[in-house]
Amino acid sequence: MQIPLFEYYKKIIEKHIPPEHKNFVCVEPPKDPSFGDFSTSIAMILSKITGRESSDIALDIYDQLKDLDDFEKLEIRKPGFINWFVSKELLINHLPNMLNKDYGKIDLGSGRSVNIEYVSANPTGPIHAGHVRGAVSGDILARLLDFVGYRVTKEFYINDAGKQVEILAKSLYHRYSETFTNQFDKLPDWAYPGEYLIDIARKIKEKYGDKFLNQAESEWIGFFQQFAISSIMADIKKDLTDLGVNHDVFSSETELTNKGTVERAIEFLKSKNLIYQGTLAPPKGINSDEWKEREQLLFRSTAFGDDVDRPLQKSDGSWTYFASDIAYHMDKIDRGFDEMIDFWGADHGGYKRRMQAAVSAISDNKKKLDVKIVQLVRLLEDGKEAKMSKRAGSFVTARDIMNKVGRDVVRFMMITRRDDVSLDFDFKKVIELSKENPVFYVQYAYARTHSIIKQFQQVFVNKKEPKIDETNLNLLDAEHLKLIKVIADWPRQIIMAAKNREPHRVALFLIDLAAAFHFLWNQGKDNSILRFIISDDFQKTSARIVLIRAIQNIMELAFSIMGISPTKELR
Repeated sequence: MQIPLFEYYKKIIEKHIPPEHKNFVCVEPPKDPSFGDFSTSIAMILSKITGRESSDIALDIYDQLKDLDDFEKLEIRKPGFINWFVSKELLINHLPNMLNKDYGKIDLGSGRSVNIEYVSANPTGPIHAGHVRGAVSGDILARLLDFVGYRVTKEFYINDAGKQVEILAKSLYHRYSETFTNQFDKLPDWAYPGEYLIDIARKIKEKYGDKFLNQAESEWIGFFQQFAISSIMADIKKDLTDLGVNHDVFSSETELTNKGTVERAIEFLKSKNLIYQGTLAPPKGINSDEWKEREQLLFRSTAFGDDVDRPLQKSDGSWTYFASDIAYHMDKIDRGFDEMIDFWGADHGGYKRRMQAAVSAISDNKKKLDVKIVQLVRLLEDGKEAKMSKRAGSFVTARDIMNKVGRDVVRFMMITRRDDVSLDFDFKKVIELSKENPVFYVQYAYARTHSIIKQFQQVFVNKKEPKIDETNLNLLDAEHLKLIKVIADWPRQIIMAAKNREPHRVALFLIDLAAAFHFLWNQGKDNSILRFIISDDFQKTSARIVLIRAIQNIMELAFSIMGISPTKELR
């Protein structure tokens, strides 16, 4: 049987209900395992459609299924759930599929192109913990969607225009001036802190000497902007590469603006009567007497579900960030992407609705923007907030975190919770050699599987590991079958993770699989019958080794999607 177990059972249920209702069938594990391995609520759904009692519908389906060999046990639970346990034969027949390197690789994407934009940090300093979480989530989602058949483009948007870049250049020039006295004082409040600017300033002095010293701002501002952005982006790319994050495309706000993309987007919206000159009411919390009304160029964001219409132009005539972002997403649409996914920081939650409205407008409602808000990461050291980085000045950098615990630990821990939930990253916990550390717990499970294989080779020194078709898998007992059921949930978890854009499900699946494996291994310490190696029974041991190989394969698939290197041996 090649299809996943839940899909197999779904098709069985579909055969025994009216064809026009088969799309309503949902099969999933019940929350309470005592209710079975799988459950369906189709009887309650059909009750709403037909008006019949759900218990009667459930009984009709039960009568058609009860004599099939596909169920170890079948039952009805009020108000109409149909629950069942998987038959041993079905599990045994399914186990060889779990050795396939493509197990769980279901074609959901069908070649559809998806653009995933993540990190997109302002090029004003090193990336920090918040950026790291979005970087890891975005990268793992990209790997996941690629695994299920999408054509993925990974993109980084460089906000290299606007006021913050001008401030960056002035901050750098301030440091450049100080290199000639070698006295680096505290910068003014408006400037960017952190020693990274001193490093960049010294590079300019080393290459250009005092060429820019005492010059008018207009003579050096452009050069210092470009030099700062180029230097900082090189560091950002290096940090991301070391984190295992690589982008296919780096888009520049300045380049888009220079190409006239903003003006083109504005003209398009004007042609749709979605832009007008108007005034806005005072924002919430601002006294109307203190609010100075002025006519602005506004986008009809409310026509697409937003709270208020949004300004596109500042009082000095320059474009707002919103106008630039509309142009950027129009550029994505022009490049032909079927889907767009953006990862944004926690402080951008209020920006989501207006941007989604803009994408609907510029695509004539043909495209949608999926925005993932990545909540804050709280870094803990000895139970307290980790100290800020001397290099960055106001936050802990990605480099600091990787230097402390390593890339794989960072990648794993950053997706142990949903993106929209805040995350505690405890430096002490993530290096503990205990089950409280999920990274160690999972890697230890994988290392244990290799230890079992080594033990097999030592005990049966004169025998080769048998091929799957030479192994009697019926020798697996009930406790080992429970572990097969856990592994068999991998395709379902992959589908849910991909459909819901929730990469954290991959990490949680690995933790659950590791827990089930460790539990069985520990049972074997007290009960020799359950051990994976039975020294006087090659046939039983061989069946269990097939199970171990299946565990290794699934863990390797999950590690690959997570961009983590599995560890065969832990010290």
